[in-house]
Amino acid sequence: MQLSKEKVGEINNQPVYSFTITNKHGAELTCINYGCMITKMIVPDRQGELENVVLGYDTLEEYINDTFYLGAIIGPVGGRIKDAYFEMDEQTYTLTKNEQENHLHGGINGFHRVIWDAEAFKKEDAAGVQFKYMSADGEEGYPGNVLIKVTYTLNNENELAITYEALSDKKTILTMTNHSYFNLSGNLKRDILDHTLKLKSDRFLELDQTLIPTGTILDVRNTPFDFTQEKNIKSGAVSNHPQNVLVGGGYDHPFLLKSNHDEEIILKDPESGRKLTIETDEPGVIVYSGNSINKGNIRGVPSRKHLGICLETQALPNAVHFPAFPSIRIQADKKYHSVTKYRFDAE
Repeated sequence: MQLSKEKVGEINNQPVYSFTITNKHGAELTCINYGCMITKMIVPDRQGELENVVLGYDTLEEYINDTFYLGAIIGPVGGRIKDAYFEMDEQTYTLTKNEQENHLHGGINGFHRVIWDAEAFKKEDAAGVQFKYMSADGEEGYPGNVLIKVTYTLNNENELAITYEALSDKKTILTMTNHSYFNLSGNLKRDILDHTLKLKSDRFLELDQTLIPTGTILDVRNTPFDFTQEKNIKSGAVSNHPQNVLVGGGYDHPFLLKSNHDEEIILKDPESGRKLTIETDEPGVIVYSGNSINKGNIRGVPSRKHLGICLETQALPNAVHFPAFPSIRIQADKKYHSVTKYRFDAE
């Protein structure tokens, strides 16, 4: 395992570092301590050619100005919370409104806008970076001083593990995720419409006009949301199903997973042969087909719809308003721990 670190700039006089980890096969992970953003993930295709399979930028300034959350850790709560509030123990907490009247992805200065403390480590068959951040009581409206740890670990089996840990001094709410956009074609040669997806999920959440779950859980059968068998992303992009049309042609929907750490999410690019298998502790995954990637350039490629796909493993958005959804409340002084693993293969 090889590990390198370099300074890429400063934000408010705080240094921002880039870390690059390379395994014995040449697979490579690059990330920065601003937002814990994954900036590159280089893996082989079926011919052994190493190419980047995530969307990212070449400069820190582009990440500072980014509105797509490319590669970032999202938190304290991923997704949208209707009307930017929640109630807990007979108390109402008001969150930052950063998408009309609603709260999105942890607020204006969520975890994606934070400079994290970072420490790299190396083992015999793996290496990684552990990021730490203390989220202060009342930050963006959330209760509790919460110590957050996020660890990226790349091993020699071309597996990336993301470990999320937290400890709060007050009861609070939390469900973090990573917002990497994958494109397995390599170096953005094609969009993701011909990628195929398979999910161990037979239910998804209905969204309202503001893209927030209504609380209604829908059956995937006989819809473009049925990924129980391998299906290409294009089927949702061209669909006239009201839920596909609502999000701009494609997907931006939470799916409930039927199993965990059981190859429950599989993304493939048939042309390159690359395959991504995701396994998680989380009860759901948000499938977002990049419907709003619509401005600027990403490493010299003009931004456009469906240039990448996010597979955001987390609890369900807006869960604070629906007791039937898996709870995102965490108790004071009780450790929070979750792991999502990404395995890159070629076939």
